[in-house]
Amino acid sequence: MSSGEPSSLVPSMRLDELLAELQTRLEAVLATRDRVHALLEAVVSVGSDLQLETVLRRIVETATRLVDAGYGALGVIGEESTLLEFIPVGLSEEEIARIEHWPHGLGLLGLLIKEPVPLRLASISDHPESYGFPPGHPPMGSFLGVPIRVRDEVFGNLYLTEKRGGAEFDEEDQAVVTALATAAGVAIENARLYEETRRREIWLQASSEVTTTLLTGAGVDEVLSQVARHVQQMADADVTTILFPSADGRTLHVRIAEGADDLVGAEVPVEGSLPGAAYAAGEPYTAGDVGTVGFHMSDEVESGPAAAVPLGTAGSVRGVLALAKRPGRLPFTPSMLRMLHAFAGQAAIALELATARKDAERLGLLEDRDRIAKDLHDVVIQRLFAVAMTLMSAVRLVERPEASTRLRHAVDELDETIRQIRSTIFALQTPPDLADPGLRAQVVALVEGARGHLGFMPGLQMEGRLDNDVPAPIADQLLAVLREALSNLVRHAKASKADVAARVEAGRVVLVVQDNGVGLPAEGRRSGLRNLQERAERLGGTFVAESPAEGGTRLVWDVPLG
Repeated sequence: MSSGEPSSLVPSMRLDELLAELQTRLEAVLATRDRVHALLEAVVSVGSDLQLETVLRRIVETATRLVDAGYGALGVIGEESTLLEFIPVGLSEEEIARIEHWPHGLGLLGLLIKEPVPLRLASISDHPESYGFPPGHPPMGSFLGVPIRVRDEVFGNLYLTEKRGGAEFDEEDQAVVTALATAAGVAIENARLYEETRRREIWLQASSEVTTTLLTGAGVDEVLSQVARHVQQMADADVTTILFPSADGRTLHVRIAEGADDLVGAEVPVEGSLPGAAYAAGEPYTAGDVGTVGFHMSDEVESGPAAAVPLGTAGSVRGVLALAKRPGRLPFTPSMLRMLHAFAGQAAIALELATARKDAERLGLLEDRDRIAKDLHDVVIQRLFAVAMTLMSAVRLVERPEASTRLRHAVDELDETIRQIRSTIFALQTPPDLADPGLRAQVVALVEGARGHLGFMPGLQMEGRLDNDVPAPIADQLLAVLREALSNLVRHAKASKADVAARVEAGRVVLVVQDNGVGLPAEGRRSGLRNLQERAERLGGTFVAESPAEGGTRLVWDVPLG
């Protein structure tokens, strides 16, 4: 029996080895099955969302989970083979804050951009292309990089580091991540197509609403606010502003702001800023960081990617549409800029239509004023003049002195009425421009401004072509004299009635201010009156301050127009 024992142990040992090998293979099959299931679940998870930014972050999170990596990132490749966007996973907010800057696409990351093929390393620092980490970046050892392709385009790269347990990434890890990257390319393409379709729907709806608003005759600010709201939704921006140039063309001021009310009224220099570049060139521009292009978003919103789109074409740019996002968000793409540039034409059309509507309204107003002026001149004045002539002829037929005096007084009143109507005709023919008010408008403003201090409205009479014939330097002096005279009237006259008359006659402009107050003091300071006299003498004119027999004060400022 003892001689047969060794032969019985051999089959038993071989069976144990076979069973152990079978168990190992079964465990491998089960592990592979579990990993395939995990990969399938990951593919489904990655493709379950259509928001591009959400899809990109989910891809990184899924990849790190599949290969048990400590850190992961997705780098979006931009122009000139640089990293346009960098989405990290596995770093805490404190660790992110300590990093001086995100990678720019140098070293190993740049190698993957130049040669988009999978790259697997036991230690990052051992590779000759290793560029090192930016200050504050945590140390990392093992590395796995896989490109993500969208059709024939390399969209970006998946970067995975620090496999847990100190192990290295193996071929199976590479195969799993490569498979995930393929599915990710499909998910990214779907998200892009979805966002493109969504933007076009928003664009069509916005264009229709803006056009409808324009046709209803809404104000410019209402239309521009609507444009800004639609652009903010279309571009998924955090802040949208519309800027217009200043009078000197050196700065742009914010007129409309969506997402940051504190920006309204802010000024941006044309030279050296992103909106200024778009305004000067008539072309859209984009930047990865608002802070680097001289345009701060808001005190409440941190600065990130930015874009500026001109309102109009080169040579006829009316303003700039400027957009910005928070840091860490995807920048504005060239296709988005083209769409925004096309839509910005809606705002330019709004401005054109508003200007045309304003000109049409002004022309209609001028035509109405001209018609009224002609009616006053050709009908009303002629009839009043005829009545005055009739009354003058009737004076000789009236024997009673009292009646004759009344008739003459009525004729004088008619003459005064005719003069006032003529003054009104001049005012109708030269309507004040709100942007550049004429002399008449400024005289009216000063007289009306004194009303609140006096407690009554002074009488006002203006004759002649005050707006057209009085040069600007003399007009400025006349306004200063009137301002001083009204100030003295308020402070010293104690009057219950006052009259102001300004007229142009025989190459001279005459200003008369008269009241029924206490009159000129016999003694006291007269520095204000001397000032009025000096203003007249400097212009070759005269100034008279007197107390009429009926009481009060009468000031006459008379200067030549030459």
